[in-house]
Amino acid sequence: MLAGRAEAGLKPNCIGSNLAVVGFRGHAVAADAARSLADSVLAQAVLSDIVIAKMNTFQRPLFALTLLVAASFAHAASYQYFRIGNKNDVRTQPAAGTAMMGGGSDLDEAFRWLCQKGNGGDFLVLRAGGDDDYNSYVNGLCKVNSVATLIIPDRVAAQDPAVAEIIRRSEVVFIAGGDQAHYIRAWKGTPVEDAINANVAAGRPIGGTSAGLAVLGQFAYGALGDQPDGEDLASSDVLPNPYFERVTLVREFLKIPHLENLLTDSHFAKRDRMGRSLGFLARMMQDGWSESPREVAIDEKSAVLVEADGKGTVVGSGRGAYFLRPTRTPKACKKGEPLTFQEISVYRVPTGGNFDLASWTGDGGTAYSLSVEKGKIESTQAEHAIY
Repeated sequence: MLAGRAEAGLKPNCIGSNLAVVGFRGHAVAADAARSLADSVLAQAVLSDIVIAKMNTFQRPLFALTLLVAASFAHAASYQYFRIGNKNDVRTQPAAGTAMMGGGSDLDEAFRWLCQKGNGGDFLVLRAGGDDDYNSYVNGLCKVNSVATLIIPDRVAAQDPAVAEIIRRSEVVFIAGGDQAHYIRAWKGTPVEDAINANVAAGRPIGGTSAGLAVLGQFAYGALGDQPDGEDLASSDVLPNPYFERVTLVREFLKIPHLENLLTDSHFAKRDRMGRSLGFLARMMQDGWSESPREVAIDEKSAVLVEADGKGTVVGSGRGAYFLRPTRTPKACKKGEPLTFQEISVYRVPTGGNFDLASWTGDGGTAYSLSVEKGKIESTQAEHAIY
C-alpha cells in the first residue's frame, strides 16, 4: 500500500509540533520517549502512595508538576508538523477540485494542478507516519506560500485542537500513501475528519495517492484486517469468497463532491485488483449499502483530475483509469461461495481521455463489460482481457 514518497523513519533535525515542542530536534522516537516518560512517572505515582506520603511540603508540588509536564509533553509530541516557506499563513481564493492519483511514482502534472487550484496558498500533506519528503518536492514544483507535512499517527493526535486548526488554515490538502487502515482507525470520527470535510465543503481542493486515494470515496476498502507489511488483499482471495474475513469495507469518512456512492482504488492493473473490486461492489449491493454503486479505479503512474463540475481528465504514463458500474444485482454473493455477478459496465480511459463523473460518460476511452461466473471473470473484450 506504499506509494510515491513512502512511509519511512523520520529524518533527524526536524522541528516537531508548533506548540509545546517547537524547536525540539530529533527523531520520531521523541514522541515515544515522551509517552514513556509520562507512563513511567504515572506508574510511580500509582505505586507510591506511601512514598508521596513521606514527601515533604517542597517535594510534593514538585512531583505533581513533573506529572503534569510529562503528560502534557507526551500529548504535544503525539503529532508532528514540518513546514517550509513562509511561516505565516495567507488567505487566497482556492478553486475546488479533486486529484485522484493511482500510486507509484508521483506525477508532477497532478501536483502542479493541485497547486494551481490552491492559488498560491498553503499546501498541506497529511500522513499517519513517515517523513516530510513531499515538502521539498512540492516546493520545487509550485509557487506556494508554504508546504507543510502534518503527521497524525493516532486518535490522541487527531483530537488535538491544534491539528484541526492546521488543516482548516490550509488551501490545499493532500493525503499521502501508506496504509489506509491507519487513516480509518486514527482519523475517522475525529476533528481531523471534520476539518478535511469542512475544507472541501468550502470549495478547497483535495488530493490523494495510493492509500490516500483509497479513502477519498464515500465507500472504501479499509484494509483493517491486513497485517502490517503483509501481502495485499488479492483478487484471488475475494472472488472465491466475497465475505473473506479480510474484506473490510467502510463508508462515510470523507464527503467529496462527485465521489458520493463511489469506491476508489489505486495500483489497479499493476496489482491485478479487478477481481477484488468486483467483489467489493457486489458486497455493497448485497449488504444494502447501495443499489447501484460505482468505482473509480486508477492504475499506477496515472491520475484523474476532477474539476468542480465533475469533469475529469486522465494524466500520467500508466494505463489510465477504469470506471465501473454494475447493471444487475449479484446472482450469488454469499459467505464461503464463489461470486457470480453479471454485466458490470467498464469504461477504460487512457492518458488524455476524459470522464464526466456527474453524467458517468466518457470520451477517448474503451467500453466493455465484465461478468463473474462462479469466481471466474469473463470479458467482452478481445482475447477476454479484463483490463
